[in-house]
Amino acid sequence: MQIIVLTCLVAVAVAAPQFEEPVVELLRDERVFNEDGTFSYAVEADNGIKTAVSGSIGAGGQINQEGSYTFILEDGTQALVSFVANENGFQPQSSLLPTPHPLPEHVFELLEIAERQRAAGIVFE
Repeated sequence: MQIIVLTCLVAVAVAAPQFEEPVVELLRDERVFNEDGTFSYAVEADNGIKTAVSGSIGAGGQINQEGSYTFILEDGTQALVSFVANENGFQPQSSLLPTPHPLPEHVFELLEIAERQRAAGIVFE
């Protein structure tokens, strides 16, 4: 009985999937940190990921940053995201980001009517 249990355990151990950790090699890693609080870094990996950021201390004591990062999409194209991060928050720009649908023409007409009513002193409660 012990041999059967031992044989089953060995079979399960041999049949278990073997995973290999992906290895990413850094092609570029440049970092500069200055005593005045400014900094910059640029990193590039062999899998197509790249980032470059520069930063400084803002007027309110926050860290302001601007930079970009790129990565490879599933279809093989390269995606680019540029950004600014400051007292106004994180502001990315990319063709990947969703955009709102354009407003229908009648909305602009309604906004004009509302503006004329406000100018004429008409108030709705």
